[in-house]
Amino acid sequence: MRKLITVVLGAIVLLSARAAMQDSTIVTNPPEQFTMRVVTTGLEGPWEITWGPDQQLWVTERRGRRVIRVNPADGTKTTLLTLHEVHQSVSQDGLLGLAMHPDLLKGIVGSDYVYVAFTYDDAPGPALARRMGIRRYQYDATARTLSHPLDVIMGLPTHDDHVGGRLVIGRDLKLYLTIGDQGSNFGGNRCNANHAQDLPTMSQVSGGDWSNYQGKILRINLDGSIPVDNPQLNGVRSHVFSYGHRNPLGLVVGPKGEIYESEHGPNTDDEVNLIEAGRNYGWPNVAGYRDNKSYVYANWSASKPAPCRSLPQGNAVPASVPTQSEMSWNNERFAPPLRTFFTVDNGFKAQGIGSSTMAPGGIDVYMSAAIPGWRTSLLALSLIRGVVYRLPLATDGRSVMNPPVELFPTANRYRDIALNPDGTTFYLATDPEGPNRDTSGAPRPLANPGSILEFKYAGK
Repeated sequence: MRKLITVVLGAIVLLSARAAMQDSTIVTNPPEQFTMRVVTTGLEGPWEITWGPDQQLWVTERRGRRVIRVNPADGTKTTLLTLHEVHQSVSQDGLLGLAMHPDLLKGIVGSDYVYVAFTYDDAPGPALARRMGIRRYQYDATARTLSHPLDVIMGLPTHDDHVGGRLVIGRDLKLYLTIGDQGSNFGGNRCNANHAQDLPTMSQVSGGDWSNYQGKILRINLDGSIPVDNPQLNGVRSHVFSYGHRNPLGLVVGPKGEIYESEHGPNTDDEVNLIEAGRNYGWPNVAGYRDNKSYVYANWSASKPAPCRSLPQGNAVPASVPTQSEMSWNNERFAPPLRTFFTVDNGFKAQGIGSSTMAPGGIDVYMSAAIPGWRTSLLALSLIRGVVYRLPLATDGRSVMNPPVELFPTANRYRDIALNPDGTTFYLATDPEGPNRDTSGAPRPLANPGSILEFKYAGK
């Protein structure tokens, strides 16, 4: 059943009365109308959704440990692979990113490959050693299976928070993978040192020690080796393409090979970034713009003389924890975001989880002329808000030209998006659980957990 929806929302209540959001203009009543249809339900944590060359939707299930194909016409599902060794125990780990070779199903020898990113336990016995890896599979179109596994790169760092795991293949035929900061210096991991600014050393790279890949975006040859044209950082060439990231959950390749990313901020300052080789995106020294607004880096792991683990829980920063303003940090490689969401003034007090964040999910780029005025737009998903933000890009792809436009509002957590080549049909995968808030910031139950929703353009 299709339902015609018109995207009309009231003003979003974002902030407490004590503070005003900066750069807050968001178009909430665009003229476009869409029909909505539930394609399928009952998915075990759909995480990656992409339009395949077989005109099917390819989906990874984070909790289900499966790669499946979904028929967009009737929602029927076919299991291509069950990856039993995936370790899944928290809200962010499991079977994550999927990337197809661009020549898949074109009959070209050596191109029938699909790559997946997943977390696993690397320790024998009862101990748990969380790691992330990328594995290549060969797709058999006749049997509709993924087989002949080959490990591309293994032993990458991961943890129980801020895992990352988004995977794409660039126009340069390199793999790009996001790895979060492991939740360090935050919540239950606040006493863990944050390594998003730490770069690998020569000895680490030569020894296959990837521990300093936390808070990074990697660029990897299809065989797992280090590309010879990767940036040299502190004189060392590694898989690291960019650094200073917090929780990067969106990654997409632009029409000219650009790499765009979306990542979570610390209660405020969610980011959409243009990722460039060797650039530093600031975290944990900077959240969003380097503007000294609201965010101050409190390094809990460096607490002295009182050790971090002796400190009381709560948001108040004790005197023993060193702090640093954004403007007191400077790095010549720093790259400001294309756009932030929920950047706030000093004195802002968050009203609970998700009250001042859009919590980015996946991101995609729209390049069709099928919907007037949309060509060359980023589509950034919100987990907490249950909307998609359309960000119109400049012709050079290096800036956002107009305020973001809210699309497809539902009471769901949008994890990832796939675009039909017809330019008028969009597929959104939803989380099976997790927090979601309405336009006033109040919590609400999920409407379509663990589902794929279709939105089809119906004109203006």
